[in-house]
Amino acid sequence: MPSRGSPGDGLADAGGSGTGGEAEPHYHHHRQRLRERLLAAGAAALPDYELLEFLLFAPTPRRDVKPLAKDLIARFGGFAEVLNANSAALRAVPGIGEAAIAQFAAVREAGLRLARAELRQRPVLSSWQKVIDYCTAQIAFAAVEEFHLLFLDRKNALIADERQQRGTVDHTPVYPREVVKRALELGASALIMVHNHPSGDPTPSKADIETTREVAKAAALLGVTLHDHIVIGRGRHASLRTLGLF
Repeated sequence: MPSRGSPGDGLADAGGSGTGGEAEPHYHHHRQRLRERLLAAGAAALPDYELLEFLLFAPTPRRDVKPLAKDLIARFGGFAEVLNANSAALRAVPGIGEAAIAQFAAVREAGLRLARAELRQRPVLSSWQKVIDYCTAQIAFAAVEEFHLLFLDRKNALIADERQQRGTVDHTPVYPREVVKRALELGASALIMVHNHPSGDPTPSKADIETTREVAKAAALLGVTLHDHIVIGRGRHASLRTLGLF
């Protein structure tokens, strides 16, 4: 008798395939129903734990992953936190292997690439919330400070997003000369500075303000506009331009 499910969904090769009179594991039917719901109503219709279950199906084919999905969300605090958790923290969770860790990393990167593609297709200044959403997804959950630059062309569409520095939990060194040099190398007409505060509080520090003013001054001398410096926290952000700090 042909097996239920396709070779890639973890059903055909799981224990209890129906041979030898063995009962089929209950979660096989659950996986089938969940897949049907996702295809019929869209992934947005699934609660966080069920979407996480779906991501665990392929790397964890021979067990019920609903308890694992719920445990992951409880441990890390939410769906986004699970996908952004570092590999060491994930390895400490019973039931999580390298395949699941790789799956999470791939899904996270896929989301970032989709968001980055949108920013390349239209002026970022007219899609500001998309810029914030992209930056939040990229660095809001980082354990240390990361300093990124969004380089823009004359129409303010994204040319490149590059991480310039990675620092400590409360400091990232920034060198204005290197920032402007890279903008000129890419032929950028404008840029946006972005960094995160791992504490979750996006309030700009004195050093953040001073660095922003130095970069804005150095960039202006060479015809490059600094549109903003965005500080990303947990669920919040701060715009130094909006705050009138440069």
